[in-house]
Amino acid sequence: MSREPVIDTMTGPSRVVHHIIRVLVALLARILLRVEFRNRERLPIAGPYIIAPVHRSNLDAFVAVSAVPSRVIVRTVAKDSLWRSERFGWFLEKMGSVPVDREHPDRAALRRCEEALAHGEPLLMFPEGRRKDGTVVEDLLEGPAWLALRQKVPIVPVGISGTDRAMPKGAKFIRPATVVVEIGEPIIPVLPDSGRVRQSAVAELTEDLRLELQALFDRARGH
Repeated sequence: MSREPVIDTMTGPSRVVHHIIRVLVALLARILLRVEFRNRERLPIAGPYIIAPVHRSNLDAFVAVSAVPSRVIVRTVAKDSLWRSERFGWFLEKMGSVPVDREHPDRAALRRCEEALAHGEPLLMFPEGRRKDGTVVEDLLEGPAWLALRQKVPIVPVGISGTDRAMPKGAKFIRPATVVVEIGEPIIPVLPDSGRVRQSAVAELTEDLRLELQALFDRARGH
């Protein structure tokens, strides 16, 4: 069962801890990895949006979030099994992460994501869900598109290369590697005339996201 995190605007000590952790993560990434961020200016200056990276390594969330200024609170959607570790669960709580049950439809997680966006904070979601192998982006989940349409926020697609070499599946340690983070133009959802989000609009936005992610992933890999 998913653990309920606190989804509210961080203030005081919580915001300070979040900022310190973000700075330390960015510093660690700089020491262990050679990260090149491309087109960071495409990230919205303020307000809520969805960061949607490709997913080939456990490092992807840390690398993608590092593109955002550390003063900005970024919520990350993560599998609920990560909360089983007391120490890592504490870390996730301080980062304001949202646990999701990947084995079953998790409406509670979507509701918490909506709450986070409603508070004006960016949200990181992996459209591919689980880590994937290979160079083809396919079979995206519709959660990011649905949330973007519901909350009227843009999706920022992100292509990442090199993290699968730095920390492939099964690896326990990070290997030195060059990582390229290719940030795409925000995808502005076409809002329905009525308040109801139609399935056809979700499917269309999901396909637009898939095509853009593939192009960014190819460019990040030098193709």
